[in-house]
Order: sequence, then structure tokens, then C-alpha cells
Amino acid sequence: MKIADKLQLIKRIAGITQEQLAAKIGISFVALNSLINNRSEARKKTEEKINELYLEYSGQKQIPANILEAKKQLLITKSQKTGNVLKIIMDNNDILNQFILSLTYNTNKIEGSSLTENETAGILFENTILKDKTLVEQLEAKNHQTALKFLFNHLAEGRLINEALILRLHSILLNSINPDAGFYRRHGVRIVGANVATANYLKVPELMNNLIRNIQSKKNDIIAHGAKIHSNFEQIHPFSDGNGRIGRLILQAMFLRQNLAPALIKEENKTLYMKYLNISQTKNDFSLLENFMCEAIMNGYKIIKRKP
Repeated sequence: MKIADKLQLIKRIAGITQEQLAAKIGISFVALNSLINNRSEARKKTEEKINELYLEYSGQKQIPANILEAKKQLLITKSQKTGNVLKIIMDNNDILNQFILSLTYNTNKIEGSSLTENETAGILFENTILKDKTLVEQLEAKNHQTALKFLFNHLAEGRLINEALILRLHSILLNSINPDAGFYRRHGVRIVGANVATANYLKVPELMNNLIRNIQSKKNDIIAHGAKIHSNFEQIHPFSDGNGRIGRLILQAMFLRQNLAPALIKEENKTLYMKYLNISQTKNDFSLLENFMCEAIMNGYKIIKRKP
């Protein structure tokens, strides 16, 4: 496949502009435009980056087992050197607020919120009311803030990740938004844009009980465990709404209980996140999702270290 064709494919799958694609590659808009229109040839370094992006967005990227294991070991080392991650978050208001802002903004943006990060900050910390934004979007931000605080306090008290916690988080998240807040769905649903069948709603309680037992079981590889639980939860799709956000809250809880930083999944990486999640569900290959989770946890450590 020609470089121009790969660029067009990346742009289409990622849903980004040419300016954004040029920034990802590290070249100017003019240089990218020239490549797309076959007016020039890519330099070796540029071609390597384009090929790397092509493999990522087409779902063909392979993560060598030794590379993935090295990333996991790096996270374990960070965990040991950092100390009590949850205590650091709870004892430092700036770090706590940054996690609340970053996690809230990105998780809602992934689900289609039109709020900017600055607008989200105003709603969360200054109780700003935006007249040009929907009430639902603003409630979603405040509710996610409340759910995060509840989750952090729940974990700080040494309590388990159980069904009561998951249902409570859902009731907080969709408070005053959805009448089914805090209850499993009682009808069929489908995941828009995905060729993955969700569970029969009659089986949801049983499947969730099995999932929670799995969450509470001890595993040596917490990254692999978290990725599999997240993939399974999203395929069960136990709620009528809020499954993505609740699934990511459960993920934060699992990592924090193992003294890892929360996994900050950035909205700019939504396409890759959805692609790798889909691959895990359709091909039973979790390596890409595990690698993605490692990167997301590293984003969390940047907040703990107060790095931009």
C-alpha cells in the first residue's frame, strides 16, 4: 500500500483533520499535504512513523511479549517507589483535583460530551453554569466528580469492589439523568459501531456476579486482569447507559487497590482504545489493550509526579 493510501486510511479511521495527523507524524501541514497528493516522497523517519500509525489504527500492530512484560515491570517498580498512591492522591488537593478534572473530562469526552477541559473545570470547581451547553452534559460532569470522590473514599476505607459499589457508582453517575440509575438494564441493547453482541438482559445479574468474583480473585498480572475485566464488563453492558464510564471507574478501582496510578485514557486516543477493546472481544487477543492500559497508567503517574 502506498504512503498516500495509508495516510488517507489513518485519517479516516482516526477521524482527525490533516493538521492533527501532521502533528501526530511530526511534520508540517504542507509536507503532509504533499505526501497525500503524491507530490513528494516521505523521508525514512517519516515513513517509519506513518507505518507505525497505520499498524496501530488498522489493528495490525503486534506487541512483542518481552516489551509488554518490561512495561509491566516498570509499572510495578514505580508502584514500589512511589509509596501509597491513594494516600498521595487524598493528601494532596492539587493532585486530587487534577485527577478529578482529567478523568472526568476525558471519560465524558470519550462518550461524546462537547464540554472543553476549561469548561469542565469551571463546572467542577467553580459551580459554573453554562447557558450554551446542555444541562445533561453539566450534570454528567458533576456526577462523575461525585462518583470519583465516593470511589476514592470507599477504597481508602479498605472496602471491596463489589456489586453494591458498582450499583452505587451508577446511581451517582446517572443521578437526575436516567430513571434506571443504580439498576441493571431490563431490555436488550447493542454497542453502536461495534460487531460485538451484548449479554441477554436476563443473564446480566448472574454474569455480573461472576465478574465480581473474578475482580476479587487474586491475580499475579494486574494489568492483564484489569484489561480482561474491562473487556468483559463492556461486553456484558449491564446498564442501559453509562457502561463506558462505569467500566473505567471499575478499572481505576482495580488498579488503585493494587497501588497503581489510575489509568488516564485520553479522549485523543479514543479510536485506538475502542479498536483494542474490540480486538480483545472478537479475537480474544488482549495484548494491545494491555499495552494501552500500561500507557494510560503512565499518564496517571505523570499527574502524581506533577508532570505536564
